[in-house]
Amino acid sequence: MRTDTTSTASVIFAANRARGSVRFDVRQVEGVTRRGHLHESGSLRVRFPSPEAEGLSAVFVNTAGGIAGGDRFDIDIAAGEGTRLVVTTAAAEKIYRAAGPAARLNIALKADAGAHLAWLPQETILFDRARVSRRIDIDLAEGASLLLCEIVVFGRAAMGERMRNGEFVDRWRLRRGGRLVFAENIRLDGDIAEKLAKPAIAKGGVAIGTALMVPGDEALVERIREVTTSLTGEVGISSWNGFAMARFCAQDAARLRADMMAVLGRASDTALPRLWLN
Repeated sequence: MRTDTTSTASVIFAANRARGSVRFDVRQVEGVTRRGHLHESGSLRVRFPSPEAEGLSAVFVNTAGGIAGGDRFDIDIAAGEGTRLVVTTAAAEKIYRAAGPAARLNIALKADAGAHLAWLPQETILFDRARVSRRIDIDLAEGASLLLCEIVVFGRAAMGERMRNGEFVDRWRLRRGGRLVFAENIRLDGDIAEKLAKPAIAKGGVAIGTALMVPGDEALVERIREVTTSLTGEVGISSWNGFAMARFCAQDAARLRADMMAVLGRASDTALPRLWLN
């Protein structure tokens, strides 16, 4: 039976969890992408630097200073017909240890016909005993294009820190023209350090990444492979169902970030956000 003290502690814990939500759309106005409706709540904010050419840039800021167990953040972005939008984050997102429930991140991306959406956040860094569940849902109309990357780092190796235990759950769904063309679930929990050390998983690597490119075909894959000899980590590239994907694994975050930048630069004429270049 739960005591009054335990019940009170649970209420206090829930009341002190961070919540953040951003929902916005962009639309084309006289050939230029402009912000439409915007809704922000909690500790999550989005800012729009000066437009570049006909496109628009968006930068997410988490005023909570990181993510801890029990926190929840929701992002919903819609790119209207013919728009060009590049989205990034002001800094790497840090996910701290969780004493209770996992943190939850829900990301929904939608692009109408002729739109180009680039989702290019900086790294997500998991501290020891972090617990996080992330869901990414992508809905593309026929004729829309997408450039998406995600980097996950298990501990700050440069600081002598490792993520030994915790939980990382990642669920991706990609629909194109209403049809499901890609679905993936990843789960790492328990002794994550031991699992990452296994040759079939990461062979001791502490940074993993994925780049998703729509549309994508073998010609794009071959173009990207031309730069693979200069990459320092492990990279695998393939295409199917009308999109291409690159998988990354490296011994540290800096190497993976450099490899990701090389691949993205080869895959698309979309300029990387300035924050990536600092």
